[in-house]
Amino acid sequence: METPHPVSTRTHATSGAEMAPQTAAGKVLWHFTMSLDGFVAGPGHTMDWMTGFSFRPGLVEEYAATTGAVLGGRDGWDAFPDAGAVYGGAWQGPLFVLTHHPEDAPPAAGVTFLSCDAAEAVRIAVEAAGGKNVEVFSPTIGRQLLERGLIDEIDLHIVPVLLGDGIRLFDHPGGAPVRLERLDDGDRTAAVNVRYRPLTTAPSQSVR
Repeated sequence: METPHPVSTRTHATSGAEMAPQTAAGKVLWHFTMSLDGFVAGPGHTMDWMTGFSFRPGLVEEYAATTGAVLGGRDGWDAFPDAGAVYGGAWQGPLFVLTHHPEDAPPAAGVTFLSCDAAEAVRIAVEAAGGKNVEVFSPTIGRQLLERGLIDEIDLHIVPVLLGDGIRLFDHPGGAPVRLERLDDGDRTAAVNVRYRPLTTAPSQSVR
């Protein structure tokens, strides 16, 4: 599991367009909070950068209520070996960790260590989810499932920070581009426009 907290537990009202609320519909979601430059964790899976951001009220509860099972990877689990930390403890359920070496993984309550193909791992998680969604918290596993057409949605909360290093959401050198479509009522091929100012640059010093 690359990170146990894909959404910060700090929530406040935010401006701008919001995604439609997530629904529990048996979907496989690749779900992360991500930096503007595409990282979902810092070097060594660190998450200390994920502070000081706001999300709309009720977001954590929304995902906790619609998630039936979680599928993660071994590196992330070793960095955060706490099943109770998912959504800050707001979610409880079956957590699956895909690993090449389940024999050396210390047992943990509520956690099942799997050593199988990624497609089989997500099948197991979908069955355990009981009609709710499976959340994939691993870039590596997510990429493998995406290549096989087993990801239903990529669900991202992009926060205003540039990390420059760490674990990317999609790291596939030499691979072909993967085209996506937006899930809203507008132009599904439209670019998303954002505008930020570096906090280290005073407005009067900005180049016009």
